[in-house]
Amino acid sequence: MRFALFMFLVFISLAAQANTRLTYSQANEIVMAAAKQCERDGYNVSVAVVDQSGVIRSQIRMDHAGAHTIESSFRKAYTSASLKLPTMRLAKIASSDPELHGLHHMANNILMLGGGLPIVIEGEVVGGIGVGGAPGTRLDEICAEAGLKILQEKK
Repeated sequence: MRFALFMFLVFISLAAQANTRLTYSQANEIVMAAAKQCERDGYNVSVAVVDQSGVIRSQIRMDHAGAHTIESSFRKAYTSASLKLPTMRLAKIASSDPELHGLHHMANNILMLGGGLPIVIEGEVVGGIGVGGAPGTRLDEICAEAGLKILQEKK
């Protein structure tokens, strides 16, 4: 019985470690790098980073960013983490095939607009970043890409 309890605790510990591969520090660095890029470009945005389960690890709303950008940045991050693809690519896939239009409605937090990217560490999707508020989804995505570059620079 003690052995079974011990193995259960080891399993839970390992599972918790797997879910924390995207650390708090990494999430904050990603958010700040993305926000700084948008600030340099003159955009007021919100930036969210979620873990692989879609739970927020870090989020900010820049001064003068619209209130709606909080939700859109979270939903883009959630979508890219959950579906493991950039949201711009998902939007193109969903719009190109009438049978796939339902993807937009598969879950409440899904948002298929550009600006969301999966966060990949050691070949595994460990979360997602979402940016909302720039004047165009491609501009949101450029800021999200800048956030992800911080992980590459740390290697």
